[in-house]
Amino acid sequence: MEHDIRPWGQYWVLEDAPTHKVKRIEVDPGGRLSYQYHHKRSEVWTVVEGIARVTLDGEIRDYKVGEVVQIAQGVKHRVQNATDTPCIFIEVQYGTYFGEDDIIRLEDDYNRA
Repeated sequence: MEHDIRPWGQYWVLEDAPTHKVKRIEVDPGGRLSYQYHHKRSEVWTVVEGIARVTLDGEIRDYKVGEVVQIAQGVKHRVQNATDTPCIFIEVQYGTYFGEDDIIRLEDDYNRA
């Protein structure tokens, strides 16, 4: 199982198929992913632990356990954990390509933009 540690937390790839990819993403307290979009994929996030503060095209909303975020291809998005406990969500990617080089970073707290 692929696993990677990032400055904001970590993720595990649960499934990698030609038509989709599934990840378990854990965002550390105070962690925030880059503000980004994708040319070749859409994503669906299901929050399974904690609270996810999600930005979609500039609109910010908190999502709780069981709530789902739908991110269409090309929509600018980011998630952050503004709490003091971990935030975990399951990400399902679908589209034509799932490589990390399809992440177009607009803003990044860790100088990766």
